[in-house]
This record gives sequence, C-alpha cells and structure tokens, in this order.
Amino acid sequence: MEYDVIIVGAGPSGIFCAYELINKNPSLNILMLEKGNDMAHRICPKRKTGVCVHCKPCNITTGFAGAGAFSDGKLTLASSETGGNLDKLIGEPLVKELIGKMDDIYLKFGADTRLYGTDNPEAVKRIREKAEAAGMKLVESPIRHLGTEASYEIYSKLEAYLLEKGVKILFKTAVEDILTDNGEKVKGVISKDGEEFYSDTVIIGAGREGAKWFKNVCEKHAIKTTPGTVDLGVRVECPDSVMQELNEAMYESKLIYYTKESNDKVRTFCQNPSGEVALENYHLPGGVTVTTVNGHAYKGADLKTDYTNFALLVSKNFTEPFKEPLEYGAIFARAANMLAGDTVLVQSYGDIKKHRRSTPERLAEAGAAPTCTDAAPGDLTLVIPKRIMDAIIEMIEAMDKVAPGLADDATLLYGIEVKFYSNKVLIDERCETNIKGLFAIGDSSSWTRGLSMSSAMGLYVADQIRKQRR
Repeated sequence: MEYDVIIVGAGPSGIFCAYELINKNPSLNILMLEKGNDMAHRICPKRKTGVCVHCKPCNITTGFAGAGAFSDGKLTLASSETGGNLDKLIGEPLVKELIGKMDDIYLKFGADTRLYGTDNPEAVKRIREKAEAAGMKLVESPIRHLGTEASYEIYSKLEAYLLEKGVKILFKTAVEDILTDNGEKVKGVISKDGEEFYSDTVIIGAGREGAKWFKNVCEKHAIKTTPGTVDLGVRVECPDSVMQELNEAMYESKLIYYTKESNDKVRTFCQNPSGEVALENYHLPGGVTVTTVNGHAYKGADLKTDYTNFALLVSKNFTEPFKEPLEYGAIFARAANMLAGDTVLVQSYGDIKKHRRSTPERLAEAGAAPTCTDAAPGDLTLVIPKRIMDAIIEMIEAMDKVAPGLADDATLLYGIEVKFYSNKVLIDERCETNIKGLFAIGDSSSWTRGLSMSSAMGLYVADQIRKQRR
C-alpha cells in the first residue's frame, strides 16, 4: 500500500490540501485517513432524542470536514489577526491571497454569496467607535456565513468531488503512529488496527480532536515543538435584541480586550445570531472524555431561535517549564463535567455577580431560558480560575457599553469552552517538520484557528508539495 501522499485527518485543512493536490496533478495517488464517519453517516442522535448520548467517536467533532461540518460555518475573509499565526510563517499578503482562493472554492460548492460587514459601513463605524470608547478593539473583516445545515451540504459535495477525482478516503480508520526511517524521514503511518500505509510525504491535519494524539506523536519521534496558546473561557447567551446592531451590521463581531490589571487578552469568537448552544465531546488518548460547549447557527428560519451566543476566550501563553496546554484546558473542562454530572455547567450572570450557584428555579426567576437543555445549572466560579473569570466579567462589562443589556442578570454563561491546541509544531516555511517529508497543517499544528485559516493552510502546503514534486 504505497501512496504519493498520505493525509491524516479529513478536516478543512486536509480537504483543501487534497483538493489542490488532485486538481493540479490528477495522477497523484492520494490517501486520506479519517477516524470518524463519512458525511452521510455523520448523524448526531441528539437531533432526534434531544439528549447527548456521547457517541464514540463524537459525530459533531469527527468525520469528514471535522467539527466544521456541524459548526455554524463562518469564513473570515480579510484579517488573520484572530485566526492563528499563519501570517507569521508566510506573510500577510500571501495569507490574504490564499483566503481569496479558499473563498472561491467554498462559493463553487454552494456557499452563500452574501458578505456581512461590508454593506453598512456607517453601522460598523458606530460599533467601532463605541468599542474603542469601552477599551476594545474591533477587528473588521467580511464574514461569509455558511450555516450549520448548509455546511453539511457544502462538505458533502466536496467529499463527493474528491472521491470522483480519485482520492482514496478510508473512514473509521484511526492512525496510531507515523513510520520513519531512523527518525530522519517519514515512511508512512500505521493504523490502530495495525495496517501500514507507505508514503514519503505525510501530512498531519488532525484538527483539535486529534491535538492530543499528535502531541504524543511529536514526543515519541522528537518532533520539535514550542509551548502553545491556551484558550479557555465560556459561551455567552443572550436575547437577539441585545446583539441586534452587531448581528445586523457584521453578523460576527470580533472584539479584543486587554484587562486593566493583568493585561490578559480576552476575545469574542464564533458569534451565532438566532442560534443555539451545543455540546461537543472530545475523546482524548488514555480513555479521558471531556464535554465542552460550542455554538450553532442555521440558515433555515424554522431552525432559528431568539438568542445569540458567542464565546469569550481568555488567551494565555505560558513559558518554560510549561508543556501541557491541552491537558491544562482538559483539567478545567473535566472539573466542570464532574460538577454537572458528565455534561456542561450553565450559570446566569446575575448569580455570578451574587456569588451563588444557579438552580433551575433561579434561572426561571431571572427569565433565562437555556437553548442547550443538556446543560446543568451550577457554579462556574468553582471551576474557572479567578484570574480568567475576572477577565471574562471585565469583558462583559465592557461589551455592555456596545451591546446594552449584555450584563443583565438573565445573560447565561456556559462552561467550559476550551479550544484544544497542542504545543505549536516547529515547521519551516514549507510547513515541514524536522522529520523530512512530514508536514503539519491546521489546528492540530497550533498555527491556525478556525475554518478560514486551516483551509488556507491546506492550500498552501499542497502548493509547496506540488513544487517539490516537479
């Protein structure tokens, strides 16, 4: 079983890498290995049961298109400021060129042509001025909203396209390890079932779900890394009316704030107008399962709610001797799961300010109606470190000056929301590791965050490999 290229992981970075490779060189023998299901079988039982049944692997986070297939699917089309550090590797001009190319591909496969954040400059200006007055920076970028159900359709078409072009995709095939020649150059991979696949070019695009696995691979094979960023926080939910100006003008408002005392960075992420809060299950090596929160937003009017949700994430960069960003986040997520009875916690902002846990009765008194009915009322302050919780509270109070009513007692905070990035893999300008022929792309490399940048990175690496094979 010898291949020209092996891609581990069928998330956005792997998909776009395979797309570019097979289009530029149709004769390439490409293999994709994905531990989850194909699109047709990525069915979340909660859609029918109303209750998370903890599938293994989770159909929300694994399978073709990764977590992107079931997220609200937003493409940020101008700035790399909130999507990782790819610009530090290849430069901002090339990143913007790749984003444009990536966007054209999404449009080709059915993405909505509307761009938010470009059709009402006066409204954006008002928001920017209010944000600056409150000590926040507004990152302005055109946003293309795919929608949760539309994302499913787009990625289904992409899957069919790759298969039609001759890309071989093996689903339910988890990779155990890479194969090397004395640790100097890659020879292929071995699956958990012991099957070996050979290639002198292996691309790891394992996503956040595979971050822990890739970290272990890096440690075993002396692949060089450096401590990565930890993003830890909550998902906020409030009535659409509170966020109406931001939703209508920008769809997703990317706000960055630095706390007054500690200068900690807090940012908004993944805003979902008329959306719902959803659970995600991550099955980490060693049998550890953590449940976190995310947000969905649908295109169809019959699936919309009256609530907007978004993440507030506090970004921390640690130095030596810290080496465990993924484990650090998992500790707090697991602690929340323990208090909540193997689900996530939800607490009203009013109860947080009153230093008391939320109960179903207190949520009802406040008029709060969680869209995620799996969440258990409780006390997030027993789980989230004080410094991070203080930063979140400070950000909410600042945002209340831009979106009056956000600091209301009935606003809900769900936790934990954590983005699982491993240590950042040290790669050269071609995205190749210190093992010859082994490339790292997407969120598992810790160089990107989100759909746009991981897709763009996949395109970039495909072009680098194509040039090498000439």
